[in-house]
Amino acid sequence: MSQSIGVIVLAAGQGSRFRQVAGEDKDKLLADCRGRDDGAVRSVIEHVLVNLPPTLDKRYLVTTADRPQVIRMAKAYDYEIVLIESTGMGDSIAAGVAESAQLDGWLMVLGDMPFILPSSIEHVVAQMGDDCISVPVQEGEYGHPVGFGRRFGPGLMTLSGDRGAKALFAQGRVVKVKVDDPGVLWDVDVPEKLNFK
Repeated sequence: MSQSIGVIVLAAGQGSRFRQVAGEDKDKLLADCRGRDDGAVRSVIEHVLVNLPPTLDKRYLVTTADRPQVIRMAKAYDYEIVLIESTGMGDSIAAGVAESAQLDGWLMVLGDMPFILPSSIEHVVAQMGDDCISVPVQEGEYGHPVGFGRRFGPGLMTLSGDRGAKALFAQGRVVKVKVDDPGVLWDVDVPEKLNFK
């Protein structure tokens, strides 16, 4: 798909499971971890931003105003910031797509998944089309990021609350992109997940 694809990094969730273990003042997006691709130690959110292919130059990060460090980091990597008050995934997706409604497709990236290989992201993007949803599959299990073609824009903009876009999978063709990358299933929901094994 050679049309204009927007990356939407979802970084509004508060990470309550992580905070229960690490402490209420610990934001998982700012926790350090070692990158799979280059071995460098960066924050979770910086790994997510770095791993996205440079060809995807329409970049948005959806977050809340109480995350100044995340906002500064995203701006340093040329992301447009979309601020919302809710922390729900559905609200985040809807806000990101509404901000970039002119695009031909959207790649939804979770801000707490720092271990996805850039090649897996490129494979998902390569399979995107106007009328389909492109999803990486690791050993039979759906992972992230997920690409949505233009046809799904109106449906994405009506999402709300904590519900993500899974319901849209029944409304169109799902292209399963087989990858050899456990990182597509690995989210940092608790501190021990900062160490990729």
